[in-house]
Amino acid sequence: MTRAVLSLGANLGDRAGTLRTALRALVGEGLVARSVLYETPPWGPVEQPPFLNAVAVVRGERDAAGWLALAHELEDAAGRTREVRFGPRTLDVDVVAVTGDDGAPVLSTDPELTLPHPRAHERAFVLVPWLALDPAAVLPGHGSVRELLAGLPAGDVEGVQRWEQLA
Repeated sequence: MTRAVLSLGANLGDRAGTLRTALRALVGEGLVARSVLYETPPWGPVEQPPFLNAVAVVRGERDAAGWLALAHELEDAAGRTREVRFGPRTLDVDVVAVTGDDGAPVLSTDPELTLPHPRAHERAFVLVPWLALDPAAVLPGHGSVRELLAGLPAGDVEGVQRWEQLA
């Protein structure tokens, strides 16, 4: 049994509908908790529309590779294509962190699945919803999510705006 933190984002099409569909699919996969939606400016070198983001915590019999496979299944179901790195997308699901039943973090340097996510500690669009969902959240190897957010530029954090409650 493992617990995973997933970051979901969408900036093409019906962003909210896509995220709601993905989050509903996670109910059958051991959804423990999910954040509300947050609107965030795009991250990366490609000009594109703003994202809606959410964080979900899931628990189940999957190992880390299994959570990544689920992330790809959700992206495929949303019509995700991978044409431009860091480009616009219908759905992006990242595995941020995985812990075992004993609470020990799963660590991986595999280029297909680096754990914890190598840039999560720099991304307010992951940390803000995660902290709202779990005030005691810790990103393995980096520290408390609250402290990580405090170390980010204020503009990055302020750019993550609560968008709406999920139905």
